[in-house]
Amino acid sequence: MALSNVVGFDDAPFARNHRGNVRVIGTVYARSRLDGVLSGTVRRDGINATATLIHMIENSHYQDHLQAVFLQGIALAGFNIIDLARLHRALGLPIVVVARKRPDLASIRSALLERVPGGQRKWALIERLPPMTPAAGVFIQTLGLTLEEATTLVERFALHGKLPEPIRTAHLVARGITAGGRHRHRP
Repeated sequence: MALSNVVGFDDAPFARNHRGNVRVIGTVYARSRLDGVLSGTVRRDGINATATLIHMIENSHYQDHLQAVFLQGIALAGFNIIDLARLHRALGLPIVVVARKRPDLASIRSALLERVPGGQRKWALIERLPPMTPAAGVFIQTLGLTLEEATTLVERFALHGKLPEPIRTAHLVARGITAGGRHRHRP
């Protein structure tokens, strides 16, 4: 499967005490070429991440060409958990979640159930997901592709490090427009 047109999403940095909307950036790639940038907002610890990503893609002129979606983790803006199954169904596209390290599910569960409004529903979304699997130097979770196909896709788009370029670029753009390029962690 030679997927060549993809989008990757990441959220912008925000202050620990920030409440409200957080910028989300999507970068669209055709092979190794940056083709476009999408922008939207999601609520900090809210419930609109899935709907926002669907809206961003469906209302872009890239929709007809996209073949897969990359996400850096399954949450945006803190604990605004993305319903991967709903995203996959709505868009009809494979979803590949990439993380640098294996998520600490016990800590995530504890935080969701003890400190986040709607945490039980959000935790239920996480529990239904396939496990994060080490592949291509990162951890991958996928819907709509086999692990082998997702690994090949990650490797094809990891041009400058282990993260796929659409995710890396989305992170850089989001950081640049909100923090003037300053950052606390690597993309």
